[in-house]
Amino acid sequence: MGNRRAIHLYTIGFTRKTAEQFFGKLKQAGVKRVIDVRIHNVSQLAGFAKKDDLEYFLRELANIEYMHLPILAPTEEMMKSYRAGKGNWDAYARKFTRLIRSRKIEEQVSPELLDGACLLCSEDTPDECHRRLVAEYLMEAWGDIDVQITHLA
Repeated sequence: MGNRRAIHLYTIGFTRKTAEQFFGKLKQAGVKRVIDVRIHNVSQLAGFAKKDDLEYFLRELANIEYMHLPILAPTEEMMKSYRAGKGNWDAYARKFTRLIRSRKIEEQVSPELLDGACLLCSEDTPDECHRRLVAEYLMEAWGDIDVQITHLA
């Protein structure tokens, strides 16, 4: 480790979680800010996960800031292609990684913004979710910073 600066980055998905589980995990982890990495953040998938409701609940229940950063989301075409291709995860992951590399997200988003932050998406686990790809990409791109990733599931 030595003198390397460290940041702690969390990820979470809201699917298959009750509001109590979701907000409880964020609060227990001490998350300072939730960064929404969905293209569409007004989805009806979870009543508490629509942008305006989510922003309100985070602030009122846990004193957590909300931000939407679509630069960390896939493109609409990418999502449609993934769904149409019956979910070929490896191909999607390669395409998405190329996209975030071309966007130079490591220069667009600061380590300070992400320290204590939690990347939010809908997938219930990080295994086949772009939030994990974003976290791992930044960990590699910011080689001089020790990025500790915790998946709150």
